[in-house]
Amino acid sequence: MTDTFYEAGDPVVDTQAPAGPVENRWTTRKFEAKLVNPANKRKKKIIVIGTGLAGGSAGATLGEAGYHVIQFCFQDSPRRAHSIAAQGGINAAKNYRNDGDSVHRLFYDTVKGGDFRSRESNVHRLAEISTQIIDQCVAQGVPFAREYGGLLDNRSFGGTQVSRTFYARGQTGQQLLLGAYQALMRQVDAGNVELHARHEMLDLIMQDGRARGVVVRDLITGEIKNYTADAVVLASGGYGNVFFLSTNAMGSNVTASWRAHKHGAYFANPCYTQIHPTCIPYSGEHQSKLTLMSESLRNDGRVWVPKKGGDDRAPGAIPEDERDYYLERIYPSFGNLVPRDIASRAAKNVCDEGRGVGPGGQGVYLDFADAIARLGRKTVEAKYGNLFEMYERITGENPYEVPMRIYPAVHYTMGGLWVDYDLQSNIPGLFVVGEANFSDHGANRLGASALMQGLADGYFVLPTGLGDYLARTTGLDEVSEASVSDAEERVRSQVDKLLSINGTRTVDSFHRELGHIMWEYCGMERSDEGLRKALELIPALRKEFWENVKVTGKGEELNKELEKAGRVADFLELGELMVIDALHRTESCGGHFRAESQDEDGEAKRDDEHFSYVAAWEWGGGETKPVLHKEALEFEYVHPTQRSYK
Repeated sequence: MTDTFYEAGDPVVDTQAPAGPVENRWTTRKFEAKLVNPANKRKKKIIVIGTGLAGGSAGATLGEAGYHVIQFCFQDSPRRAHSIAAQGGINAAKNYRNDGDSVHRLFYDTVKGGDFRSRESNVHRLAEISTQIIDQCVAQGVPFAREYGGLLDNRSFGGTQVSRTFYARGQTGQQLLLGAYQALMRQVDAGNVELHARHEMLDLIMQDGRARGVVVRDLITGEIKNYTADAVVLASGGYGNVFFLSTNAMGSNVTASWRAHKHGAYFANPCYTQIHPTCIPYSGEHQSKLTLMSESLRNDGRVWVPKKGGDDRAPGAIPEDERDYYLERIYPSFGNLVPRDIASRAAKNVCDEGRGVGPGGQGVYLDFADAIARLGRKTVEAKYGNLFEMYERITGENPYEVPMRIYPAVHYTMGGLWVDYDLQSNIPGLFVVGEANFSDHGANRLGASALMQGLADGYFVLPTGLGDYLARTTGLDEVSEASVSDAEERVRSQVDKLLSINGTRTVDSFHRELGHIMWEYCGMERSDEGLRKALELIPALRKEFWENVKVTGKGEELNKELEKAGRVADFLELGELMVIDALHRTESCGGHFRAESQDEDGEAKRDDEHFSYVAAWEWGGGETKPVLHKEALEFEYVHPTQRSYK
């Protein structure tokens, strides 16, 4: 029984979500929220961890509002946050194409795309705010693509039948991040934001049950420092690197969120991991990360494999009648634009049948021959040129002449710290924005919605909830020396312990082995047997890590191995929780396919009767079991049905 791995706790309830018609809830909440007057804002300190789209927009907006912001990133510049890697676009319900889009349709598509495991209130708010985000970014000078007449252009993404994705070639994340960065640096120059690059958060300072500050390590000097404030905002991104191989930047990690989790912050839906179908296939043990090709390529590229297994002819030598355009065949209504989880599962299935292409048969073709013939090469270059160039540099193959080869890979995490409607965790004073929280995407994120959520949280949602918390909270005294020293001692103790082990295995070897276990047993397809196997392997690996890892160098210096070791230690604990979460959820949902839960056609079979809830996990203390708190999900406007894209 799965319940031997956890304990049941009390239900968790989002008390901040307003009642009433869903289209009025955000307006209602904004009006009901108490305000902080401008003179008092100057007296309030806010710590922000992270400078990606969510963190950068939050810091800029809070600074503009008049708060004193203390902001941290572990990169050498806020511009190096992982948001810069996003390629394809950002959704917004502007309906410029007059093709039937609306706020309600974006709301509907997002709830359905998340396989009915997200909150209606949050998703509708996201759809509403989407239109404001585009106006905000255009005003900042973000160079969105435009049509011949000068209007902003749109393209389609998976899971929708309208064109609502705004883009800047294949550099949308970069351009949006530069917009947020400029707004942030304006506040730095004005003295409203105090920015600390090359600093990593390693613990949360708590006092009287509230989040009151952080302990950070200066990654250049190794110095341990503390900073206190009236509230803390985590915008530290997702945890996809628990799989070692992912499309995430190598530095992306879970440490800030996990250290908060150990202080009592619930971790919600940790097993909800997005697998992206459009990644350059894995090529060997030398790799430490994977490279994503934008989902926008599926607008014009056609996905196919040979009809017969073992067909190793060059793609151009395979006639049309011997090709299987399997997405168009199985899902004729959406074709190549099915959601990411559907496309990923389908690619895995045809490769498992022995019809995959490339080394090891772990790939499918993404072919642009028809698009080039129909539109002309210049048009295709204008849309995707930088992506094609990147693919050729990595693979040595020219995608204008031969099809790209792609295969699914870990990309984004829908799980994260639990937050209420105001984006506040169950720890008062700890707010969580962007990919670091769990709130909007359910069991599968629609493409081009990550940038939308990050900017919505930072620019528009966070200021309301944070202001309400500060206005209603009295008695925020100076943080005691004991609270600070306790947090610093925890950090120093772990640093000293990691440096003292002096074992024989590298940090990367442990990380790679953990990633293999996670992908094999908690990846695209899970089973009861496999997950139980993982629950034997991960604790054993963690035990060996703390006995046999070798971390060279000292703590009082630039030490990349020490940085990685702390992050991998957290991944080893998170990985076990992810497996427990996946084991207890015996349904197939979104990209999380349980072998024991499928219909007669092999499609994912959801179990709404038993699993229509958010799984919010409480830290059990290491040697004790985690505690499961359930937040019931209610659907008044988009009623759960079996997802169909056929």
